Amino acid sequence: MKTTLPVRVLLEGKGRAVFSIAPRASVYDAIALMAEKAVGALLVMEGNYLLGIISERDYTRKVILQGKSSKETPVEDIMSRRVITATPLETIEECMRIMTDNRIRHLPVVDATGVTGVVSIGDLVKWTIAAQRETIDELHSFIAGSYPR
Repeated sequence: MKTTLPVRVLLEGKGRAVFSIAPRASVYDAIALMAEKAVGALLVMEGNYLLGIISERDYTRKVILQGKSSKETPVEDIMSRRVITATPLETIEECMRIMTDNRIRHLPVVDATGVTGVVSIGDLVKWTIAAQRETIDELHSFIAGSYPR
């Protein structure tokens, strides 16, 4: 369980479910879907085409703080149009760097066929902690002399 493995390995373990919403849906519907699916962001898609991403952060900054109505505002009015993505072959470590450098919490994974999954910062942190635990366990085994040779 290394952080140098491709992110597709993480997606194989966690699942490739992608939750999305149409650009003309209401922000209220987007927030309701996020609550139902227990996620902090949705991809904004038209068919297989990725148009943007809407997050709880977009909602608080672009609806609540600006006094807009979530039932009357379409998702396309507040979504982030500049979507930062990763490929399935980028490492977990590279994905962590991309997310940290761009201050984002959700990273769609895209290949030539389209979106293949989404990873959150929580997914990457969980994987990294498990990888560190595995390394510590291996070191303990090595020190104790029970490391397989």
